[in-house]
Amino acid sequence: MVKGYKHTELGIIPKDWEVKTIGDIGEVKMCKRIFNFQTKSDGPIPFFKIGTFGKVADAYISLELYNNYRQRFSFPNKGDILISAAGTIGRTIVYDGKPAYFQDSNIVWIDNNEKVIYNKFLYYIFRVIKYNTEGGTIQRLYNSILKNAKFILPSKTEQNNIVTVLTDIDDLIRNVEKLIDKKRAIKQGAMQELLKPKKGWKEETVFELAENKKELFDDGDWIEAEFITDRGVRLIQTGNIGIGYYIEKENKKYISKKSFHQLNCKQLYEGDLLVCRLAEPAGRACVLPNISESQIITSVDVTIFRPKKEIANRIFLANLFSTSSWFSKVIEKVGGTTHKRISRSSLGKIPVFLPAIEEQNRIAQMLSDMDEEIQELEKKLAKYKMLKQGMMQNLLTGKIRLV
Repeated sequence: MVKGYKHTELGIIPKDWEVKTIGDIGEVKMCKRIFNFQTKSDGPIPFFKIGTFGKVADAYISLELYNNYRQRFSFPNKGDILISAAGTIGRTIVYDGKPAYFQDSNIVWIDNNEKVIYNKFLYYIFRVIKYNTEGGTIQRLYNSILKNAKFILPSKTEQNNIVTVLTDIDDLIRNVEKLIDKKRAIKQGAMQELLKPKKGWKEETVFELAENKKELFDDGDWIEAEFITDRGVRLIQTGNIGIGYYIEKENKKYISKKSFHQLNCKQLYEGDLLVCRLAEPAGRACVLPNISESQIITSVDVTIFRPKKEIANRIFLANLFSTSSWFSKVIEKVGGTTHKRISRSSLGKIPVFLPAIEEQNRIAQMLSDMDEEIQELEKKLAKYKMLKQGMMQNLLTGKIRLV
């Protein structure tokens, strides 16, 4: 045993820290229930349900009802930690004190004793706390589970030191996120100007850019669930295609090499332009980057578009296929009831305006430079978030002391 530490049910912790339950430090509370007939589509007081938790109001209530309920029933104070008790269990936000109302039982808070634990420290505790579900899958964070959830509690002085450090890294993360948003907004403005048709630009349909050849404008393969494995030939699906960029997923999908040959699949290559025909939104596209896979295929709802480099710059097209004017054209041709999609034939008939290839290349380079800048910031953001996770694990368990 390391000097200054002790064994507890939550592992080895500093001797001067205590094991507590949420019920030890406060009472679980919730707002009085609001019925649907009491809500409106617009109004002075936003009403948040679990799906819109802390972001966009689901509905609104009158100022009279808000004042009435706030005076008579439980209500969070500024700085209280709101917790999602359904949906994505355990999401937390710090209540900013602005007039709002929160769905009963689905959004709760802890009326805690700040003489024992700071609100902001409790906020970080909720990011790492584990709930005892007795072997079951939580579909709701019941009050009994929440009250009995255990954590370790340092002194108020050390709580304050930990909060200061974690708040600093949170501020750093927020600043990078704001900078990314700013850079994206700048790129959007540049796209609107650079991709707007100008005098001398030529109008052609998408299929004409593929020289009316199916081999240059073809769908991926129909891959049944039974063929999907965890190794072999990489399968790119609709979820990997963002609006203008490729999205890598942790849960990568593959098919066996035997299935690849049996199904006579079409192989993808770095630089292929992939257009998703399935919403949301249909028509989004990206250029396939180097994803370090020897063989790659894609699903049937993705069109593989290979216009010749002398005709069209694929990065230019991926950006063009990310504009509001493009999506407006796609929406007009989208069909289906349960699964909205555009057919490859309809996609190919959409007209686009392109400048000469030299200008396409210049525009593509400018937009690529902006993308690289955003990607570098996103890498920095991911690094900071990983750093924060490590700091939380060490600081909130007492492995690293701030005394």
